[in-house]
Amino acid sequence: MKITVLLLSFFLCQYNLSAQDGSYWETYLATYEKGPGSTLVNMDLKKIAPDNSKTFLFAAGVKFKNCSNEGLPAPLAFATLNKISDSIVALVNRLKRNTLAGTFAYQCERKDYFYVTDTIGLKQEVINLITKRYPGYTPAFLIKEDMGWNAYLSFLYPNEETIEYISNQKVVMRLQKAGDRLDTPRQVDHWLYFKSEADRECFVYYAVSKKFRIEAKEKGGNASFPFTVHISRTDRVDLASINQLTLSLKEEAKKCKGDYDGWETVVVK
Repeated sequence: MKITVLLLSFFLCQYNLSAQDGSYWETYLATYEKGPGSTLVNMDLKKIAPDNSKTFLFAAGVKFKNCSNEGLPAPLAFATLNKISDSIVALVNRLKRNTLAGTFAYQCERKDYFYVTDTIGLKQEVINLITKRYPGYTPAFLIKEDMGWNAYLSFLYPNEETIEYISNQKVVMRLQKAGDRLDTPRQVDHWLYFKSEADRECFVYYAVSKKFRIEAKEKGGNASFPFTVHISRTDRVDLASINQLTLSLKEEAKKCKGDYDGWETVVVK
């Protein structure tokens, strides 16, 4: 069970992205029952999942010894693990019609997750591949029928809190790169959208009670959520602070049938 979102780590960028074919992929860390796990997931598949022509999950990879105390790949392990992943992807591409949904590393084991038309012969082919080309590694599998793509939708795909965390971290990283002192309070602006004026006023009441300033109210632009409100407040923008803030705004916007659309601020050095 996925429990808590952890800080994203730069080493996740070392995943081999060669199989991504222009799709939007994302990486994140979360903690599970036995410790942290790292996920690389094709976010674009959410638009088509489930694909009724590929109803079998075939997750294949290896157990490895070069891992951290938390069970994640050590930096020096990535080169070989990526080669193994490339080899498995190439093998599955050659044998079956498939969709690569993501990669998951946990407890010194990493597997690539495919949805395939059938799994006949695949396990033995991967065993042969690992045994011949990577004899120091033990094959690892998860194979089952998954007509609803639950492994993708409920496991690999990040939950709403994780998506918000990822989005916030990207902004914070850009501020850090610009030399920002994240713990210095400054004006932070937020935008939210609502279906009706009454829904917007529902949220405005909350915002004013939390000492936000109402910068603007507008109508138009988004056909489904035409009523916009721009609010601001002086806050810190370190990751922990901004994540707590945006999650609370998102939650309150939902209560008023609205949608939180993000934040921005100036660089403070």
